[in-house]
Amino acid sequence: MFDSDQRREAVDRLLAEHRELTARLSDPAVHQDPALARRLNRRFAELGAVVTAHRAWSAAAEELADARELAAAGDDDAAAFAAEVPGLEAAEAEAAERLRRLLIPRDPDDARDVILEIKGGEGGEEAALFAGDLLRMYLRYSESRGWKTEVLSSTHSDLGGYKDVHVAVRGSAADPADGVYARLKFEGGVHRVQRVPVTESQGRIHTSAAGVLVLPEVDAPDEVHLDPNDLKVDVFRSSGPGGQSVNTTDSAVRLTHLPTGIVVSMQNEKSQIQNREAALRVLRSRLLERQRAEQDAEDSAARAAQVRTMDRSERIRTYNFPENRIADHRTGYKAHNLDAVLDGDLEAVIASCLALDEERRLAALGADA
Repeated sequence: MFDSDQRREAVDRLLAEHRELTARLSDPAVHQDPALARRLNRRFAELGAVVTAHRAWSAAAEELADARELAAAGDDDAAAFAAEVPGLEAAEAEAAERLRRLLIPRDPDDARDVILEIKGGEGGEEAALFAGDLLRMYLRYSESRGWKTEVLSSTHSDLGGYKDVHVAVRGSAADPADGVYARLKFEGGVHRVQRVPVTESQGRIHTSAAGVLVLPEVDAPDEVHLDPNDLKVDVFRSSGPGGQSVNTTDSAVRLTHLPTGIVVSMQNEKSQIQNREAALRVLRSRLLERQRAEQDAEDSAARAAQVRTMDRSERIRTYNFPENRIADHRTGYKAHNLDAVLDGDLEAVIASCLALDEERRLAALGADA
């Protein structure tokens, strides 16, 4: 593991960065800028895991070296120390592997909160109903992890589903590996459902789909530059299923970012100001994601190594109700517990994506060694 000079240098750099962050975070001036303090604390927590793993590996390597030296001494206790060597070698190898995995560069957005966008796709009312099922699944999963959720906007269908819905998901994990974006970023893509729709009188199975987009949320408004002159703002009356007006004031807001053509509409709140703020949150997150996508496109190796960079139009998962089966087409994961998954038991499915992503990152790290 650490015979590689490149890997030794990588560890040394990270340890030095951890020491530097320790000093910076002790400076009261840093905490006067909440966004800066948040970013530094996020990185400090990530590097803290590397420091702990490095200490564990160093201790295991030192204990193994001492046992080997004593086993080679030839005195009365040499045989006892020699018997300990295989176990100490296994412990050192395990500690080295743990540290090696922590050296894999993380997605810089892993610790961020997210905004989920869920839209009914092909399939009309059935697709909208399925979008509602997905919303419930993510709300239940978030609850199981202690995350807070907030529905920013929603457009209901006539049968009670969702044509589209935006949900903010917030967590408080110190370790970026347990961050909201770290676990939900793999959910972006087309989710396909196979079942008998409520509108089907002859019991035939139909296939429909819903799309999910996972946006890392901006920590502070000034993190993404947004020139007011680049915005076109339209206001209109909120509408419900079938297009009927649900209030008598122009409280709904539509923002168009002229340079990119990105359009965000919000109508859930009765206040135009609240709808505008919600729309700005989503717009900033979309612009941040656009910047990240452009960076990924410049680095084809990084793009290929990440599950999340797959085309959002790709079908990522199938939910088969007659067989109570769920299948992830990227990882090969299959299980016959669809009812539990839709009730929020999503951990095993996400774990399969995490494992594949780590495997690819490890392979890339080995290729660079």
